[in-house]
Amino acid sequence: MNAQQPTALGETPADTLVRGGRVCLVEAGEFRRRDVAIRAGRIAALPEDGSPLIGPDTDVVDADGRPVIPGLIDAHTHVDIRVAFERLYPYALRGGTTTVVTESNGFGSSFPVAGAEQLLEATADLPIDLRIAASPQACYDLFEPQSGGEETVAGLLELLEADRVVALGEISWIYVVGRSDPVSTLVERANALGKPVTGHGAGCSGEKLTAFATVVDDDHEPIAAEEAIERIENGLHVVGRYGSRDDIEAVAGAYDRFGPEELSLSTDGMPLERLLEGEYMNLVVRRAIEAGIEPVDAVRMATLNPARHFGLEGRGTLAPGAHADLVVLEGLDSMAVDTVLFEGERVVGGGRSLVEPRPYDYPAWFRDTVDVAVDPGALRIPADVADRDGRVRGIEFVGGMVTRETSLSPPIEDGVLLADPGGDVQKVAVLEREADEPSFVGFVTGFDLDADAVATTTAMQLPAVLAVGSDDAAIARALERLSAIGGGWVVVDDSAPAAEFPLPIGGSVASVPAPEGYDRLNAVRSAFGSERSDVRVGISSLAFTGVPALKLTFSGYADVIRREVVGLSPES
Repeated sequence: MNAQQPTALGETPADTLVRGGRVCLVEAGEFRRRDVAIRAGRIAALPEDGSPLIGPDTDVVDADGRPVIPGLIDAHTHVDIRVAFERLYPYALRGGTTTVVTESNGFGSSFPVAGAEQLLEATADLPIDLRIAASPQACYDLFEPQSGGEETVAGLLELLEADRVVALGEISWIYVVGRSDPVSTLVERANALGKPVTGHGAGCSGEKLTAFATVVDDDHEPIAAEEAIERIENGLHVVGRYGSRDDIEAVAGAYDRFGPEELSLSTDGMPLERLLEGEYMNLVVRRAIEAGIEPVDAVRMATLNPARHFGLEGRGTLAPGAHADLVVLEGLDSMAVDTVLFEGERVVGGGRSLVEPRPYDYPAWFRDTVDVAVDPGALRIPADVADRDGRVRGIEFVGGMVTRETSLSPPIEDGVLLADPGGDVQKVAVLEREADEPSFVGFVTGFDLDADAVATTTAMQLPAVLAVGSDDAAIARALERLSAIGGGWVVVDDSAPAAEFPLPIGGSVASVPAPEGYDRLNAVRSAFGSERSDVRVGISSLAFTGVPALKLTFSGYADVIRREVVGLSPES
């Protein structure tokens, strides 16, 4: 007999009783007046009146007619960026979120296996359930020779066996549709283990989507209702986003057609300012309700559905035997959180966190990832790469992660092409994380930067350093300072650092209090001197080929759709 049965049979008092709430029975699709009896960290019973189960040591939580829902689950995010999760998790709990499924590709671009292992170790003992999708990106060529060889594949195969690794991380369709797949062994192992393969299908439709659906099991990229519907029709589980962007209307359109079963909700990265305000997955559910999704179904999309999709035993439900992860809300309209229990223990009360950050001591080798020093002369671009009209190929920043190819006419001086800050044309340099010269220097437009230079190690997907600026000497200074602080963000203006946000952990994360991280990030944003709010994401995604367009590689521009590397010359 397990620990819950004596309480279910009325023989043993509950450790905790949540009394008088409207309990969300996600399997039944309804709220009912019930008490929740908890014993040994799991749900023991849902009696109409749990008073007989109150003993001298029972912790009684009075719900007072308010909604009681399972702990919320973020079905897709990236916690290995910005501020370390062990510093942030109390804020996630305040947002009613007790389980997080995260990619590991922030660390994974440079440390495909060790980065995931560090993330698992840093979060192992937190009163929140963090699960990982193992990132295979180093095993793809990314328009370059793949950085992860047989040893990386072997390490990822072993990593997939870990209990807290619940999926094979996001795979962009551009790398597997119509070409041989270098990580097919990883896909096969994930399939054998019953762990889903996560897809990144931005811009994928028609026959290509059908082909993509033979490899992956879900996709978080549909941004319109017809795209979400097409994915469900092809057997994919759709993960809607509200955080990094708002795709809830697409989810609502698919819900109207199919109901809630094949839909989950996620943030894909919640802004720090929202987290600091106590908003996380509760905000996503509220947005879904506002979009016309029935409240019980919106809750299901952030609880039972992702739990089933990722095989999270005992999560996402208040059924007897499940982990006692639950949230007492002020109301469904506001989704404001009053109380959170994780495995039966109060972690939030009265809307305030009852737990503290738990910093982790990352090893020195994981903090020493950047060593760049560039002579400004190495950033020069000879004028003879331009065509007869003086035009060169460049990247135009459209917004968010979206770019497109454009043609630019940079000024020429002494046989060298220059940036033109007045015309919103900057140089962009791509470097290895340990390099004394750039791998490629090109041009970008659309960022509306006022600062002389920006440098960062937060290049999505590519283990690179990116620098954007209008002055070669300033770019070199930004890179030098970036190396000195171990990675992150550096903005240089008037020959001096204007703002910086050190991210020394894997070149991606800072172990600082969340409010300090927010202040530093805001200082960097302000130092850009741009009226655009998405510059930081735009610069980080310049090398992200998962959004098909003209992007950056170490060898030149990547024309993702045509699957070829091209140079500055429009004729190349």
